[in-house]
Amino acid sequence: MFHRHFLAGTALMGALAFAAPAFADPAADASDAQQGGGTPNGGSQGIVVTAHRLDEARAAIQKSLGADSYGVTNAQIQALPGGDNQQFNQIMLQLPGVVQDGFGQFHVRDDHANLQYRINGTILPEGLAVFGQTLSPRLIDHFDLLTGALPAQYGLRTAGIIDIHTKSGFTNGGQVSLYGGSRNTIEPSIEYGGSTGQTNYFVSADYRHNSLGIESVDGSGTPLHDSTDQFQGFAYVDRILSDNDRVSFVGGYSNQWFQIPNPRGLVATSAVPVAGQSSYLSDDLNERQLERTGFGQLSFLHDNGPLTLQLSAFARYSALSYRPDTVGELIFNGLAQDAFKSDLALGLQADASLRMGAGHTLRFGAFVQHDHTISNTSTSVFPVDDTGTANGTPLSIVDNSSKNAVMLSLYLQDEWQLSSKVTLNYGGRFDYYDAYRQENQFSPRVNLVWQPWARTTFHFGYSRYFSPPPFELVANSSIAKFVGTSGAANSLTATTPMAERQHYFDVGVQQKLLAGLTIGMDAYYRISRHLIDEGQFGAPIILTPFNYAYGRIRGINAYADYQRGPWLVYANFAVAKAQGRQIESSEFSFSASDLAYIASHYIHVDHDQTYTASAGVNYAFRDGALRGLKLGSSMIYGSGLRSDLELADGSTVPNGASLPGYAQFNLSASYKLDRPGVEFRFDLINLFDAKYQIRDGTGVGVGAPQWGPRRGVFFGISKDI
Repeated sequence: MFHRHFLAGTALMGALAFAAPAFADPAADASDAQQGGGTPNGGSQGIVVTAHRLDEARAAIQKSLGADSYGVTNAQIQALPGGDNQQFNQIMLQLPGVVQDGFGQFHVRDDHANLQYRINGTILPEGLAVFGQTLSPRLIDHFDLLTGALPAQYGLRTAGIIDIHTKSGFTNGGQVSLYGGSRNTIEPSIEYGGSTGQTNYFVSADYRHNSLGIESVDGSGTPLHDSTDQFQGFAYVDRILSDNDRVSFVGGYSNQWFQIPNPRGLVATSAVPVAGQSSYLSDDLNERQLERTGFGQLSFLHDNGPLTLQLSAFARYSALSYRPDTVGELIFNGLAQDAFKSDLALGLQADASLRMGAGHTLRFGAFVQHDHTISNTSTSVFPVDDTGTANGTPLSIVDNSSKNAVMLSLYLQDEWQLSSKVTLNYGGRFDYYDAYRQENQFSPRVNLVWQPWARTTFHFGYSRYFSPPPFELVANSSIAKFVGTSGAANSLTATTPMAERQHYFDVGVQQKLLAGLTIGMDAYYRISRHLIDEGQFGAPIILTPFNYAYGRIRGINAYADYQRGPWLVYANFAVAKAQGRQIESSEFSFSASDLAYIASHYIHVDHDQTYTASAGVNYAFRDGALRGLKLGSSMIYGSGLRSDLELADGSTVPNGASLPGYAQFNLSASYKLDRPGVEFRFDLINLFDAKYQIRDGTGVGVGAPQWGPRRGVFFGISKDI
């Protein structure tokens, strides 16, 4: 289903550019273009041609020669079960080497996070969201996942670059829809795009409510206290200034509220009563988390002859608020923390390409970002005696702080067309990071793409990476304040997390077989110093970064893709192994026994999954009475994330075991009536009602248990406007 390519210079670009979905012929899906980003139905043809040429010029700046690139179009998103009503992470799980985790997280090639989002080529700074998905699939015209040995223009976050190209209007039309079903799901949405004079625009908004905001903690199909309400809004507008110049704005906002799900039937007691209570039933816990994000990007694009340049200014504000059940958490955990964290990021980005003679294209650019983070906590704890027993009424510890950070990057690279069959891309980048630490690195990059025959492409790459810890998540608390209380840390050792430094080797081959059929394989090996991981170590669902002193990660991805006529079939399979040794930062979060074991043993990182697979089949009826009907299915498979291994002598091997494997199958059907512009859809998620664990609550930095979704039935109706 997903177009896969190695970008290899001008000659290969034409052959390996984005492919339209095989099932979407222009006549059958003309109305789909009204959703934005499709074939224009209104406005000046000259404006459309200019906009399209400027889009291509912008894409030429960001070429990912030698990297592994997986592309997904909006039409392909619509073909998946759930379509664009699902959250973005569910779409990502259909790509090669992408592993499912709890809290809506996913991992690319066994990295914990380390993902960079770009919107129309401009970096979207990281935020504080844990459960929420800031970006709705409704804003996407198409996107690429870039991974592997990345060229010099990509840095700081290097496990995967999610490069989103937004819908951009031109059509003077849109769509309203209503979607809902199992688990009290209700999801209305609206989107509209158009043009007026030299100005083009697209806007979308949606609201989501359901009773499965976060994964179930007990595997129940009706989890207790797990509702969510989420709003997302997005706007795009551009103004064509001339045949060579365009200014554009992208903005979005999300406001997402979550209940924290409760385990059933557990009772905790306290020797010291809290608010007159000495026992508490887990069913009655009432913990909540609110996540808000707003962002804006203003860009100027110039394309004239050999030079293409994009200048961007961006801002992003994100905030996370955790509201505890003070009485219940004190009785259960001996600690209840009211937490607020916010981060404001402001920055500038410049990217350019200069086409020179003798087969050379230079690409160069700069990036600077300033962050200001605020962390305010008020923690209720018990005073304790020397044995750790509570011996007094609860007290409150206030710990407020703020911090600034600066990141600066420069890069230069040369795409050299050695021959019609061989392209070399080489260069380097310099990254500087000043926050809790001051660090920097020069990182050389080199990629070679070789196409010995028309249907065969090889690529070989090496990249040196520098990835700072996520600044907004680094703890800035005073752990010494909690000594002598029930909230005391395991130790007072709190080394500040360090930037990860990595050598990345990648080699792959792609073969086009029969018409429409492509297969390929890619292998990678990574050697890390200060390998970054993240874990949940407290009651607030806020992740904390830490470092393994040494890391080694390797894997192989294989894929097959068939697109021909009404058929679209894809399959992906990945094998991976990620290990780390010696915890060297945030040590206070770990037990002494875990620190001692990991100091002398390589262990699997908690998000390591040995085998991962995804697949899908889609068929579109193009003629006859069934014209407009599309049938599809998808599946994901995982061999299981890590958990602790309990030995016969009572000791524990951190992340020494893995959870049982699972497979989830989904079905979808949609029917479009072109003349009234109405579409009906039906989705069946987890067809066989497989009950499987994503996490069991054990493992390094793992919080509560999390289970996959049970069977769900959903219906939707949409109308063109």
